[in-house]
Amino acid sequence: MFRILTLATATATAFAGAALADNYIAFQGDKVESPETITLDTVRADADGLIQVYDYHAGERGMLLGSTEISQGANSDVLIPLGMPVQGDVLAVMVVDGEEVDMFELDLSM
Repeated sequence: MFRILTLATATATAFAGAALADNYIAFQGDKVESPETITLDTVRADADGLIQVYDYHAGERGMLLGSTEISQGANSDVLIPLGMPVQGDVLAVMVVDGEEVDMFELDLSM
């Protein structure tokens, strides 16, 4: 599953697509408090795992910017420190049992 949404359009669409999956990332777009941190609304995982955030430009995954551990089940308000100010596109990747199970492109242009 691979979804692309901007801050302006990331609303119910993310939740509708995510409701059908066992592993998903949901982002409404109102949780970017600083350019150095992303908060994902809801992350649902079949097992413990990670959310990794990468730089993402022209369809190419770049440098790993930050990551955080997630628990099996529903995780609310998942905070991912990026270690540096970021503007533009990033790719959030959920990794469970060593496999990438969901991806979500975020446009952090402010």
